[in-house]
Amino acid sequence: MIRIFSHYVSKMAFVLLLLELLMLLASASVASVLWFSDQHGNFRADNLYLSSLTFALVIIFSMSALGMYQHSSREGIRTTLIRIMPSFALGFGLLSALIAVRPEFYFGRGISSVIFAIGATAVVLTRLVVFKSAESALLEARLIFVGSGPLARECMDLAHSKIGFHQFSVVGCVPIAGEDSCVPASQLLPVGESLLSMARRYEARELVVTVTNRRSKEFPVRDLLACALGGVRVTDAATFFEREACQIRLDSLQPSYLIFGGGFDQSFWRASVKRSFDLVASGLITLVSLPLMLAAAAAIVVEDGGPVFYQQERVGKDGAIFNVLKFRSMRKNAEAPGVPTWAAANDPRVTRVGHYLRMLRIDELPQMLNVFKGEMSFVGPRPERAFFVDQLARDIPYYNVRHSIKPGVTGLAQVRYQYGASVEDAIQKLQYDLYYVKNNSLFLDLLILIDTVQVVLLGKGSR
Repeated sequence: MIRIFSHYVSKMAFVLLLLELLMLLASASVASVLWFSDQHGNFRADNLYLSSLTFALVIIFSMSALGMYQHSSREGIRTTLIRIMPSFALGFGLLSALIAVRPEFYFGRGISSVIFAIGATAVVLTRLVVFKSAESALLEARLIFVGSGPLARECMDLAHSKIGFHQFSVVGCVPIAGEDSCVPASQLLPVGESLLSMARRYEARELVVTVTNRRSKEFPVRDLLACALGGVRVTDAATFFEREACQIRLDSLQPSYLIFGGGFDQSFWRASVKRSFDLVASGLITLVSLPLMLAAAAAIVVEDGGPVFYQQERVGKDGAIFNVLKFRSMRKNAEAPGVPTWAAANDPRVTRVGHYLRMLRIDELPQMLNVFKGEMSFVGPRPERAFFVDQLARDIPYYNVRHSIKPGVTGLAQVRYQYGASVEDAIQKLQYDLYYVKNNSLFLDLLILIDTVQVVLLGKGSR
């Protein structure tokens, strides 16, 4: 993994994206030059590079929106072809809409289909080469876990569950005296050998420390220092989860990790960039979705009359209370008894129109007004109701950390976790929210925006 603007990104996925960007640029440029040479006058050569760059970026965005850089590296040619076709279809639609606004991006009659065909072929060939290379044992990260307790078991499960481009080979766990073992006996490594010699013998690149009691005399401080000095990476469990799962796990979190771990950028520059991003993103979405919002309002009125909008008190930055604005998706007086109720995935209070509004996330669109007013950001932790915040803050440590920044219309927890309607779900989502609060940047906002498009198109994630 590599870190870009505080966010962890798979090296293989990053290399794949760059290679495909170059291949798409080359496909568009070469095809256009050849066409121009043979068919005089059908293409304006002064727009060649701008048009080629636009084509490449639109296709890359389309593939990102459909999850082409998040899935397993063990794809065959048939799966690759099936997944590329809808991505290029989406890219064709987006490029057509862009050309309608900016005609100078138009390649010329007949050349567009040739460019799309060459570009698709180049992407398929690039992916087959990269995926075949990713299967090499040389690219696997060999891990040794120091400790064999519950946290070691969770780290092992995470390492084994990786389905993206970053593949692991777990050598085993080194048991520590006094710690209850929660991993299979077959995964335990023999003790008595120094950690450094063990890492070299098994060719392990990294040691992940999962021991929770680090004040015990059995904790191998000197061995770990020798490994760090000997060129073997030593990582604690909290960093491992942050890096590989985009989570800050509460069960492995120490206050010192939040204090000394970096991040939490609240500078004037970050605030200015984020506010600019909020206004641009919300303005564009409002403009594009205005006909859809008018249709949604009409559908709500036709089904059961007004009101069209629904306002509800939520907790914002620094605990400030504000009214979030949404299209009404539940029947009238859904909480008539007056006691706040968790929303559920198949909530019986949801109307027929509201079901589709929620499924397509259309009910969230009026929150652009909250963004314009400065009460919310476009990306951030989802705002919760004060009734539940009081309960969750009592039961979950560090819960109020999420209120150090503005809440968002979409967020990392919304695109990474399913619909949540319990305290346990709130804990899982908080771990993503803490990661975002710690590592938020414009780069991460853009990635979450792309993931949100994927959620809307493919129906994944939560609200």
